[in-house]
Amino acid sequence: MRFWMEFVPVWLAAEVLRWLPRPLARAVGRSIGLAFYHLYPRLRRVGQRNLAMAFPEKTPAGRERILRGVYLSLGRLLAEVPKFPEYTLQNVERIAVYDGLENYLAARDRGKGVLFMTAHVGGWEIGSFVHSLHGHWLNIVVRDLDNPILNRWVKRLREMHGNKTHDKNHFARGLMAAMKRGETVGALMDTNMTPPQGVFVDYFGVPACTAVGIARVAMHTGAAVLPAFTVWDEQLGKYRIRFEPAIPTIDTGNPEADAVANTQNYTAAIERIVRAYPEQWLWLHRRWKTRPAGEPSLY
Repeated sequence: MRFWMEFVPVWLAAEVLRWLPRPLARAVGRSIGLAFYHLYPRLRRVGQRNLAMAFPEKTPAGRERILRGVYLSLGRLLAEVPKFPEYTLQNVERIAVYDGLENYLAARDRGKGVLFMTAHVGGWEIGSFVHSLHGHWLNIVVRDLDNPILNRWVKRLREMHGNKTHDKNHFARGLMAAMKRGETVGALMDTNMTPPQGVFVDYFGVPACTAVGIARVAMHTGAAVLPAFTVWDEQLGKYRIRFEPAIPTIDTGNPEADAVANTQNYTAAIERIVRAYPEQWLWLHRRWKTRPAGEPSLY
């Protein structure tokens, strides 16, 4: 029963949104987002707790405005993903434009592989899709969805124009091989981890257990680590696929210390984009769940 309860509502919403005119689909998506804001108080409480830790200087009302914006942002993304099949090179600028493409091209042309260090900001699914439509396919490290039917549907959309998806639990060796072939890999680095896959670095002034694998791969292969975020631009009325300059890799000869220092630099890049667009980051995730030894739970 749970299987169908997970699948049917998502499928119906996707089918309805797919055939609606874009302005109406976005309005419906935003409405769905606000409905989830009211229907899932547990997630709302997680978001409120995270925002209180990250922005203690803001008023409760100010933090609540950010949280509502998160649901609106998710609703906007929900409205766009089912429409992926209608996009071509001739019309894709209706949904997203590049900002800093030269940074990606410079990193790619080094020939040592590119690691997109990204986060659940804005339209993260849209960025990789549009980039592949322009001929720049990439390997996407994902967590497979629990529902296999939903997983196949999402996988098909992600891979429409050459992207390859890899479950994060089975791609460690593949990541190194992809770098040796000079390919591009996109990985989300803003979720809670546990040791030894994660190390503690500062995120909004609070220690956060963060994936260290990207740093180790960059140090071992010389791959470029490129902050890549897809943010909604209200003035443009579309998304901006933003590629920042590559983050230099620290290499002092102390592999463990360097891995932590590099991970801190990547996390600082994520924090900067989240501070700039707080209503577009996924505050509903228990980002600070794992605590250093001896520390009590923050949730």
